[in-house]
Amino acid sequence: MNWEPLWLSLKLAATTAALLLVIGVPIAYWITYSRWRWKFVVEAVVALPIVLPPTVLGFYVLVALGGQSPIGRAWQSWTGHTLAFTFTGLVIGSVIYSLPFAVQPFAASFAAVDRHLLSASAVLGAGRWRTFRRVILPLSLAGIVTGVALSFAHTMGEFGVVLMVGGNIPGVTRTMSIAIFDDVQALDYATAMREAAVLLVFAFAILTVIYGLNRKVWAAWPFR
Repeated sequence: MNWEPLWLSLKLAATTAALLLVIGVPIAYWITYSRWRWKFVVEAVVALPIVLPPTVLGFYVLVALGGQSPIGRAWQSWTGHTLAFTFTGLVIGSVIYSLPFAVQPFAASFAAVDRHLLSASAVLGAGRWRTFRRVILPLSLAGIVTGVALSFAHTMGEFGVVLMVGGNIPGVTRTMSIAIFDDVQALDYATAMREAAVLLVFAFAILTVIYGLNRKVWAAWPFR
């Protein structure tokens, strides 16, 4: 079994999860507390990757990053190569594809914070940033962990977007899901089985962490 696709998948998933933590928290905060009447449009855009076929999303990302687009031309003039079929391109596509899996748990945890605590913080003279840092963030930690873990796991299993944006370049864009597909195409089911088992173990471990850190989920079960 070739371990290179696994390490590449882990690198991609970790990078994507870290970026979504930085990008997703401000977006989730705005979605939760903004009073803009057209806020639902932004929510729909954020949630779009959930219902959009990965190949469609991957195609649009590929076009946006290609050499004919303004972004692609600017990147090519700066670095000498396009964003498409590179690891950086994979990261951009993965961030877009996994965005709702981070933002929605973040926003749900922010919305669950008691508004009376926010009012009390304001009465005591704390600004928005201090209230967020001292009140909202600690009380939303379970949702933050859930969003990061889900975005990590979702990125580990990507196929359509990865294939469209990055292709199948060994050591550069050949992730674990692409490697499994290649092995199945080559009728090497033994190797594909081992690779699939590795992803299964990762997925199970991540879900175990999520449910372990967010014990309230078990309140819905009749036997505890």
